[in-house]
Amino acid sequence: MSDSRLFLGLDSSTQSLKATVIDESLAVVHEAVINFDSDLPAYTTSDGVHRHEDGMTVTSPTLMWVEALDLLLQRMREEDWPLGRVAAISGSGQQHGSVWFGATAKAVLARLDPGVTLISQLDGTFTIGDSPIWMDSSTGAQCAALEQALGGAQAVADLTGSRAYERFTGNQIAKIAQQHPAEYEATDRIALVSSFVPSLLIGDYASIDTSDGSGMNMMDVRARQWDAEALAATAPDLAQKLGDIEPGHAVAGDIHAYYVERYGFSPGCKVITFSGDNPNSLAGLRLQEPGDIAISLGTSDTLFASLREPRPSGVEGHIFANPIVPDAYMAMICRQNGSLAREHVRDAVADGSWDRFGELVGESPVGNGGRIGLYILEPEITPPIQVAGTYRFDGDGNAVEAFSPAEE
Repeated sequence: MSDSRLFLGLDSSTQSLKATVIDESLAVVHEAVINFDSDLPAYTTSDGVHRHEDGMTVTSPTLMWVEALDLLLQRMREEDWPLGRVAAISGSGQQHGSVWFGATAKAVLARLDPGVTLISQLDGTFTIGDSPIWMDSSTGAQCAALEQALGGAQAVADLTGSRAYERFTGNQIAKIAQQHPAEYEATDRIALVSSFVPSLLIGDYASIDTSDGSGMNMMDVRARQWDAEALAATAPDLAQKLGDIEPGHAVAGDIHAYYVERYGFSPGCKVITFSGDNPNSLAGLRLQEPGDIAISLGTSDTLFASLREPRPSGVEGHIFANPIVPDAYMAMICRQNGSLAREHVRDAVADGSWDRFGELVGESPVGNGGRIGLYILEPEITPPIQVAGTYRFDGDGNAVEAFSPAEE
């Protein structure tokens, strides 16, 4: 029906910003995507990121994410999307990425001018221009310090749901506070990617949700609140820079007048607190019962499950607050070398063609004679492997330098 309500979902992932509009019967009626590499080439990203010379530091330009929202909304307007019928907006963000708002940001967000773009107004409001993201593995020293301060890896896991992980936001915050103290001091609010986008939409700071907040090594995963001891072990005066934490189903606020006047949204459109991409995968697949398990093959590969009683490990894996069941949890194991590693092998052996790759797999014996290759393009999370490279093993489990072309 032409007057029925619509609902907009935004997904700010590692490589793109996607929009999906559904109707009241959950049918998809519109989709659009901004690819960071191809649509915003001025930022010179590869796979949406900048990989630094040390082989461990990985960041994304914060302003690229702002300009992506500008471009996405512009395309939606030009294609006559019925944005006035959108009753609510929610979405997801890549987990662990952080955005650093400076002292002027709150006022700029409040008075957004519909006559000009977001990027022209927000340029200069961020204290850290390159946002650390989930692929970063440069905070080993900060992780060791956190575990020492809180009583060891298992103690950190029991409190926050995970041992100290290099990519987790708290350890990234600790690194910036130590290496860039002036910028840290000048920061008014630290957001996750999942709270950054709704902040732009409501013209104010949106809260971090409890599920995405679980992936920071700073939240008491059972109490669903920041833990004072963990905050103190991370950086000074941190609580006020993080703000409150809210459940993922909370209303962040009404959409700002900027979007009403510039793009035609209804002034009654609600913005719902966003969460992380992994918690939202669990929600989207409706894994509500204990024992429900799913595998997601993306930029990272994850296995996640719904559970009632958390049993955090001080060795590997994560426990997050469940995004849809208030008193439940989700368990997750993450492997960093996912789709990008698969595409690397495809390009090397099949000239970039998945069809040809499939033919090669079909020509190979089932089980491949026990031969295995591990392609580690980035330092690996699970199992922890710090040195990137290709590791090959023959059918007897012996390490080999290379297989023959037929075996590869």
